[in-house]
Amino acid sequence: MRAEEFDKKFDDNLDDLLEHLDLSTAKRPNQAQKRVNVDFPTWMIESLDREASRLGVTRQSIIKVWLAERLETTAANKALQRANR
Repeated sequence: MRAEEFDKKFDDNLDDLLEHLDLSTAKRPNQAQKRVNVDFPTWMIESLDREASRLGVTRQSIIKVWLAERLETTAANKALQRANR
């Protein structure tokens, strides 16, 4: 299928486009994993575990989500500061 035909089907919502895609080769950008080791004090691990249990997720998941939120907030604040200069 040509790109123009694919775009038209997408725009017109005429077809289930997934049948036209090879998802076995799909990749998400910037999602490569790299293992790191971080040492936390015991009290912090216990707090993380309690919160993770409360939310029904793993410790690793809650750490990833919280770090991502913090990094996004920091980036947004920096962008806002640059825009206000």
